[in-house]
Amino acid sequence: MAVHSKTYALILAGGSGTRFWPLSRDAKPKQLLDLFGDGTLLAQAVRRLEGLVPPENILILTNEKQVQSVRENVPSLPAENIFAEPAKRDTGPAVALGIGLIAARDPQALMMVLPADQMIRDTASYQAVMRDALTAAEKTGGLVTIGIEPTWPCPSYGYIERGESAAMEGLAHEPFEVKRFREKPSPEVAEDFLRQGGFTWNAGMFVWSIPAVTAQLAKHAPDLADFIATLRSAENLLGTVVGEFPKLHARSIDYALMEKADRVLNIAATFDWDDVGSWISVAKYLEAFGSENRSNTPLTEISSGNNIVFNARPQSRVALLGVDDLIVVQTEDALLVASRHQADAIKNLTPLLPEELR
Repeated sequence: MAVHSKTYALILAGGSGTRFWPLSRDAKPKQLLDLFGDGTLLAQAVRRLEGLVPPENILILTNEKQVQSVRENVPSLPAENIFAEPAKRDTGPAVALGIGLIAARDPQALMMVLPADQMIRDTASYQAVMRDALTAAEKTGGLVTIGIEPTWPCPSYGYIERGESAAMEGLAHEPFEVKRFREKPSPEVAEDFLRQGGFTWNAGMFVWSIPAVTAQLAKHAPDLADFIATLRSAENLLGTVVGEFPKLHARSIDYALMEKADRVLNIAATFDWDDVGSWISVAKYLEAFGSENRSNTPLTEISSGNNIVFNARPQSRVALLGVDDLIVVQTEDALLVASRHQADAIKNLTPLLPEELR
């Protein structure tokens, strides 16, 4: 399809990113970190849309603590396209807010919902998949999800169970009917999913038309549909958001809509994808030193292995002696030394820290 002015993208850029402390903070979560020297994950998410979505049609949702940093990260976008949610209400109300903001501009728009904190480097393949998803959404009136082909039985992702082919001609990426969404499984159930086949990871990317999604919300989440209708008719749009958004019941967009919608399609991604969920994920992209030590800066080590080092102070040097399986992260005001096997538990440190270090 030829992408034109009715194509919009909503980028969800909230969240705290506490697994990346001390590099990440409340005002600077994962999507605002330059982890690999090629820009923040948010800036990359916006760059991937060049030639696919007009810049004036890219909207970003964040929170009050992060809104200024977001604007500094994406100076190419109009300042009025960056919105701070007035309260934390999970992805259901957040996506409804985005739908309402876009519907107020163009009630016939095609819309993508995209996370800000995923790493995707193959932009050409990414855009090809998204173009087919936009076409499928426009032609079928269904809600389209982008799925990631599982590479291992991961228990940390939600899964999408696929059914029959949607049998659409002219698309390079075949859409399948979605049977159901599956919650994060146990390792044993995840292994069973892989043995069965026909499952993709739920990457949190959605594509739909405004008429289709508003009709489905009216049927399955009427409070969100009413909120969207209120935004579309509001004389004071921002004032209405501030007054009405905090009243919405917090729940995920999967629970509020996708698990109940009349027709959901799934297209499997052919591009590379990494949700960069912890320092373990980051390590794969860092330089190797010695026995599988990984670091973003030069490292001195003796008899040390399988360590992850991220040094945000290039004027200083990290040296390791006789240690294994550590995560060492150094910033200007904090130092983390943690077991590699406790990477997901780093988030538990945040409540114990002084306010100025959170």
